Amino acid sequence: MYIVTGGAGFIGSAMVAKLNKEGINDIIIVDELGEDDKWLNLRNLVFTDFVDKDEFIHQISNELYDDIKCIIHMGACSSTTQRDMGYLLDNNTEYTKLLAKYSVQNKIRFIYASSAATYGNGEKGYDDFQDEKNLTSLRPLNQYGYSKYLFDIWAARNNLFSKIVGLKFFNVFGPNEYHKGDMASMVKKSYEIIKETGKISLFKSYIPKYKDGEQVRDFVYIKDVVEVMWQLIKQPKINGLFNVGTGETRSWNDLARAVFSALNKPVNIEYIEMPERLKKQYQYYTKANMDKLHKAGINFKFYSLEDAVKDYVQNYMETEDKYLGK
Repeated sequence: MYIVTGGAGFIGSAMVAKLNKEGINDIIIVDELGEDDKWLNLRNLVFTDFVDKDEFIHQISNELYDDIKCIIHMGACSSTTQRDMGYLLDNNTEYTKLLAKYSVQNKIRFIYASSAATYGNGEKGYDDFQDEKNLTSLRPLNQYGYSKYLFDIWAARNNLFSKIVGLKFFNVFGPNEYHKGDMASMVKKSYEIIKETGKISLFKSYIPKYKDGEQVRDFVYIKDVVEVMWQLIKQPKINGLFNVGTGETRSWNDLARAVFSALNKPVNIEYIEMPERLKKQYQYYTKANMDKLHKAGINFKFYSLEDAVKDYVQNYMETEDKYLGK
């Protein structure tokens, strides 16, 4: 039996779709279904049961499960604008501690979502160290990143990275993110704006090194993300804290052009002023160092940005059924 927390969310539901594709249907999905539309992510999936998060925590705490092969822990508050630190600590730090301890004690494969947000503005680089000294040198820029950072440090101090897997996701985009609102990827947002207006607005640059729209990110497609997780499930001797990106930098201009191309529309980009509140914490550069994951034995060809955007736009957003799954 596989347990996927956050299984109705973006990465969690995509992972369930991947498990289904690999012939695995004995899955318990754990999540909280509020008033948004993430329940729609479940409709194409095959699973054994859905359990509310609070009930799941009760069941795990009382050891009511047996025969668990793997816990894939994607459940968290992923809002980078959430300011309630107590809420974030409960949902992102303590929840992960509970499941990590349970998994280690019961010799269950445990894969959890850390975040590239732990790197802060990137001044310390984007190397996926897992020792306490290097981890504590990082300075997250927001409460969300800090809540993920605290668990990573706790895991390092308790020597857990030889027994569990943590994944620092970079800029993930793709099907099943439709419910995320302001937290959705720029690919999804650009698609909707271009469809409506025929143009897109990008932030101007305030650093001479970067021209307008040439700020760069490591954009990674959801299908590559779940392939990484699947390979880690199949190779349980691989443990540690790993970056999950492409290892390549692409600009916002590149991304916008890819969306225009996928829609067969002429490129029409304008550059606008950045809000003052963002200028001091805006990242001009992110790039995952993927050497550690590759050296561990996880190797396959990632989608290019253009191919990923084309697949997402043409095979999902432009179709009647937008969701991953059967």
